[in-house]
Amino acid sequence: MIDIPEELVTTQSRFNGAAGRDFIAALPERAAEFLDRWGLKLTGPSLNGMSALVLPVERADGTPAALKMQLLDEESEGEPVALRVWGGDGVVRLLDHDADTNTLLLERLDEKRHLSTLDDSREATRMILAELLARLSAVPAPGGLRQLGDIARQMLDTAPDAVRKVADPAERALLKSCAAAVREVVDEPGDRLLHWDLHYDNILAADREPWLAIDPKPLAGDPGFELMPALANDFAPSEVRYRFDLMTEVLGLDRQRAAAWTMGRALQNLLWNIKDEEGELDQEQLAIARLLLGR
Repeated sequence: MIDIPEELVTTQSRFNGAAGRDFIAALPERAAEFLDRWGLKLTGPSLNGMSALVLPVERADGTPAALKMQLLDEESEGEPVALRVWGGDGVVRLLDHDADTNTLLLERLDEKRHLSTLDDSREATRMILAELLARLSAVPAPGGLRQLGDIARQMLDTAPDAVRKVADPAERALLKSCAAAVREVVDEPGDRLLHWDLHYDNILAADREPWLAIDPKPLAGDPGFELMPALANDFAPSEVRYRFDLMTEVLGLDRQRAAAWTMGRALQNLLWNIKDEEGELDQEQLAIARLLLGR
């Protein structure tokens, strides 16, 4: 028997509907299968994020590891590919993988010590998060991953109809400005291997390095598209420009181009708000876009 946290049950049902509920229902049998197949011993209570169940385990030789089970979708399917390409350089190591279910056996990190536990967010951004982003995005993306260019063109196709659904004139104007910024860079989407979701809670303390990234949702593209999670995590308006300037400097990015792709990331998130009919648009995303536009 394994414990399935209620938070995971709720998010899977909300975001993935019947497929999410089927995934949850299959978890006990799937966990039993892989504990047996890979000779693993359960060593602690279940852990979870928004989309995955993680079981702390021990391999037959006594090595601590983590068994990660997740719904196979367009965001998660590239995770084992990216982890193999990075090969543990700045990121958790992949120990084994089942392609049919996208079940992963990962290096065990310290799940109790996220980067968000550090008191100084500026130091966390400067010394750790930005450096990890630079290391990860220095790697060329392998073939077969999601392409930022495809994502950007799809956003531009859907934005006009979506914007008309926004009641507030200022918010409509801001969404149009974000789309205009994306149009300026869409023909040069980049070819780096992007993590896509690197923020303070996706960086854990480790033994072989002080900190390592986890939970990539990889795609191929421009590193400027990577900056938004760190700007929105533990959001503070006074910190946005500092973090943005710091990350563009450490990653060696053109500031104007990085701003355009960051506004593209805001547009992506806001279009999801509109599609999901969440009512109010994400105010943090709007605020970050305004700051980068100088409004």
